[in-house]
This record gives sequence, structure tokens and C-alpha cells, in this order.
Amino acid sequence: MSGAENKFPIDLSLYKKLTLDPTKPQLTDEQRDTLKANIQLLRDAIVLFTSTGAARGVSGHTGGAYDTVPETVIMRSLFDSSHNFYPIVWDEAGHRVATQYLLAALDGHIPPEHLLHYRAANSKLPGHPELGLTPGVKFSSGRLGHVWALVNGVALANRDKTVFCLGSDGSQQEGNDAEAARLAVAQGLNVKLIIDDNDVTIAGHPSEYLKGYDIGKTLQGHGLQVFSVLGEDIDALWGAFSKAIAYSGPAAIVCKRVMAPGVPDIEGSPHGHDVIPVKSALSYFKKRGYDDQTYNAIENILVNIKPSSVPYLYVGSTRENGANRVVFGEAVNLVLDGLTKEEAAKKVMVIDSDLEGSTGLKVIHQKHPEVFMPSGIMERGNFSAAAGFGFDPEKFGVFSTFSAFLEMVISEVTMARLNNCNVLSHFSHSGVDEMADNTCHFGINSFFADNSLADLQSWLYFPADPLQMVAVVKRVFFERGLRFVFSTRAKVPFILKEDGSRFFGEGYEFVPGKDEVILEGSAGYVVSFGDMLYRSYDAVLRVRQEGLDVGLINKPTLNLVDEQTIKKIGSSPFVLVVESFNQKTGLGSKFGTWLLERQLTPKYGYMGTNKEGCGGLQEQIPHQGLDPQSIIVKIKELSH
Repeated sequence: MSGAENKFPIDLSLYKKLTLDPTKPQLTDEQRDTLKANIQLLRDAIVLFTSTGAARGVSGHTGGAYDTVPETVIMRSLFDSSHNFYPIVWDEAGHRVATQYLLAALDGHIPPEHLLHYRAANSKLPGHPELGLTPGVKFSSGRLGHVWALVNGVALANRDKTVFCLGSDGSQQEGNDAEAARLAVAQGLNVKLIIDDNDVTIAGHPSEYLKGYDIGKTLQGHGLQVFSVLGEDIDALWGAFSKAIAYSGPAAIVCKRVMAPGVPDIEGSPHGHDVIPVKSALSYFKKRGYDDQTYNAIENILVNIKPSSVPYLYVGSTRENGANRVVFGEAVNLVLDGLTKEEAAKKVMVIDSDLEGSTGLKVIHQKHPEVFMPSGIMERGNFSAAAGFGFDPEKFGVFSTFSAFLEMVISEVTMARLNNCNVLSHFSHSGVDEMADNTCHFGINSFFADNSLADLQSWLYFPADPLQMVAVVKRVFFERGLRFVFSTRAKVPFILKEDGSRFFGEGYEFVPGKDEVILEGSAGYVVSFGDMLYRSYDAVLRVRQEGLDVGLINKPTLNLVDEQTIKKIGSSPFVLVVESFNQKTGLGSKFGTWLLERQLTPKYGYMGTNKEGCGGLQEQIPHQGLDPQSIIVKIKELSH
């Protein structure tokens, strides 16, 4: 056997249960040796199975889980020693999911071999823990910084227990944690925060881009008892646990360490936040001194796992594709290139939320640093800062983050609208395509952005390919008010005309609010946008080859009715809306109402995301029933 079907080569049965008494703050030699052996064993296991995520191309976040093994091992020893502790290793950094999967294996809920399918499609091992999906996983973490407030509630319901929560310097940047801290102190909750302060997030080092940020001082200011230790000093760490447990009320242990200590290729680097590359993992195991048999087994696993692919040749679009989330930043640069540096700095401010490399802002940072402001994981505050900059009618704020996080800034969106602010927001990772982090990272409720009343409008734009992204940004950049541009995590191909030229190429001009006829049809119309347009195009072209004259409409402005187009398609035999947004809250849920309001009564159907994810990457779209073949089935159903 080879690859992920092999036996797990690191023997987890070597993990030794250990009894620790928090009233005895000094470790014995035996306890110390056992802790160190358990820590090394679990760290090796994490490096191994997370690196399978690198091998299969689904990423996977090694460093955070690797870091917090000492804290996790101590907590498990406390759970095994006494009923005074709530026996869940709560963690507010969901990307440290490897910890939860490893604990599930140690407790016998999943076989160790299953860890080798880390983040693979349908393995039930997605990028964040989801309760009810994975055997042995005891909570859903959601996105970063959501768990401490929940843990407060657990502590309120279990006042006779000490409740632990793993934190991080990243999650502590979220405003949720400030609120959680105040409640914990006010109610004297027996909550103990164990915070990995490794000075690394996706964008770099908080000590550099968020000067003045100090976790210990912040928590002390809220009223928590804080113990700061070197996280790799096991004696000091255990001593801090003993003090925190003895303290009556909320306390925090701030564990200072470099990220991924002892992993040379990623130690202390933002690269450690993501998954360790296969080459680096093999180098790590070589230096660890494993015998040839074990090392060869590890190597055999990692070199034989290959990225999966769905071989399908789409018609109507190019084989070449581009990343719209990156093109957004390139398009902004094209606008800024028309200004002097001084004009740009005075007129435009672009603020990041630790995701510049993922949402297209990095190229702006590199080419136009005069407008760029790096910032932390503080979506609400950063959006409002962009809005405040755009309070002046002649100034424009630019904000960007993942689409899933749009839900976190809805109140701030309302305030920006009430203050007539100019904000261009880019929400990447929209829909579900290639979302290995799974359900909690699905960007499917984007219509929430248009929470204005009927007397005011905020435009929602979802370009279909890189050329249309450029056209949209250039057209709407200096428009006043709130504008929202969406893009996917996955790359998308270029849409083609029937003659083979690029639809949004030379001569194309984007007109806000105008629906675009890709194909005329007499049998009915499919309405789509963004990442689903090229898939819908493929389906439409294939049914046309079978003699069914179906048309296709691109709707790049999502929340404005194009009266001319809706009358045309509403007078046809059927209308089918295809999107990757939430079937409950997306375009399809609104379009039928728009038709009925105009006394248009075609057969009507809509397709969208409708269930929790399956992990993997490109597998997410067919899992939701949004692949071309499923669209074809729905078209034929409506056409009868």
C-alpha cells in the first residue's frame, strides 16, 4: 500500500496517561519526562498528518496545533486526574483543528490511520472542527475568536468546574474576546485562558503591524489574573497552570514562544501558520532520528498522496483561468496608477484585516504603500475605519476580508450607510468552491450586505471572470456610497462569446445594474453570476446541442432589477437561477418575487448551496448539486 491507505507509522499507543495534582506545582522527574515524551509524540503526529494536507493540495495549518501540544497534554492529564475540570479542550482558533482530530484518535473515536485523510473530501476532517460531523469532536469552533464567549456560558452552567479555553494572539485581536473578558470578570467565572502568544498571524508579526498590542496588559486591564510564561519551559508552564487553577476567578496563561519551535523550515515564520510542506516535514522527521523503517513508511505516505482533480472540460469558457480575488487588487492598482502618490494618499485608504495575501490587497501594499494600512484581525473596527476615512465625500475607503466574515460587520455597514460613507468592500472566498475550511467559512449570505431600506441602495457586484473584475472595479471605484465586490477562492476561466473571443474583452464596458445576455433562448433562461456562470454556460450549451433552445443571463449586479431583461426572460417558458450563495438567502430566493411583482409567471426554479460542506476543494460544488450535470437535470425538469 502507499499514500493515505497505509498504517499510521507513529505509534500513538506510546502516549502515557499521567496524573497531575494542581496543588503540587513542582513536577517530579518522572512527570516531567512523561510530559516531554507525550508532547514530542503528539507533535510528531501533527507534523505527519497535517503534511498530508500539503501533499493533497488542501493546505492545513500545522503551526498552531503543533504549538499548543504542551498545554493540551497538561489539560488531558488534569482531566484524567479529577472531575473538577470540564473535560473539553475548547479552542477559539478553529484552524488548530488538528488538535481536535488527534484527541479524537487518542480517545478511540477514529482510528489513527484516518488522520492520514486530513482535509480530504468526504473524510469528515475539514479545516475547522464541526460538531456532529467528526466522531470525537466535541464542539464547532466557527471562525477565529468565537469560542471564549461560548465558554463563558459553559462556565455559567457548570460553576463547580474549571473550564479551559485555548486562545491565541490572533483570536485575541477580535472584539468578541474583549466582551467575553468583561463578562468573565464581572461574574467571577472559573474560566482559564491558555493563550499561545507566538507573534505570528497570516500577514506577519503582530508586534510589527499592530504596535501597542499586548495580550497580557490587555487582559489585566479587563481584570483577569495573568501569568506569563515561556511556553516551551514545561516546569514554568505547569507552575502557571497550578497558579491559575488556584486563583478564584478568570485567569489567563500567556505562553510566549516562537511558532513551530523545533521545526527549522517554518519556525518563527508566518509560513508556520499554514501547512508544513512535504519536503520540510520529511526533513523534520529525518532530524528526529526515526529508524529507517519508520522514516521510510512516513516518506512512502507523503510522496504517494497526490492532489485530486475532477477532469471535466467546460465548454463556453477558456482552459486558462485567473484568480479574481487577486485581480481585484490589480484592478485597484490600475485606478491608483492614474493618480500621483500624493493624490492617492489623500484620496484613498486601503485597510487590511490580516488577509492581504488572500484577498488581493498584497499587490496594492507592494505597488501603492502610500494608501495601504496593515491591521489586525478586527473586521468590525477595520470596516468602520475605512468608512470613517470615506466620511468625506471626496475620500474613499477600501476594505477586504473573506465573504464569510461579512456577517460580522453588518451593524457597521448600517452605520456607514447612515453616515453616507464611501466604502468599496471586497469580499473574497465567496460561495463554497474550494473551501477546505468547510461550512463555517462558506461565504453564502452575502445579500445581508444590502440591509438598507427601499429608499436607499448599496450595489452588490459579483464579476464572472478576471476581465469583468477589472471592468467592475474601474467603473465603480470612485462612485459614492457603499459598494460590495465579491470573488471566489477558486480560480475561474474566461467567458467566451460564440465566436471564441472573450466576452468581457475588448470593447466591453460594465454598466451597473444591467443584466447581460450571454445567449438568447426561446425555451427558457438560466440566470447566473460569478463562479456559477461558466458552469451554467456549459450546461446551457450542452442542452442546446440536444435541441433545447435555452438562453443564459449573467447578472453581475445582484440586487438591482433590470426591468428590460426581467420582462424578456419572465415572458419565456421558464427561469432557473443558479448560484453558489445560500439557497435560503441568495438571489434565487428573491428573483421569484421580482417576477411575480411584475405579473410574470414562468416556471421557476433556483439552485444554491443547501447543506454543510464535505471538505476537499473542487468537490464542494458537486456536493451541493451545483455541477453542470445537475444544472442540466434541472433545466430539463423545468422545460417539460
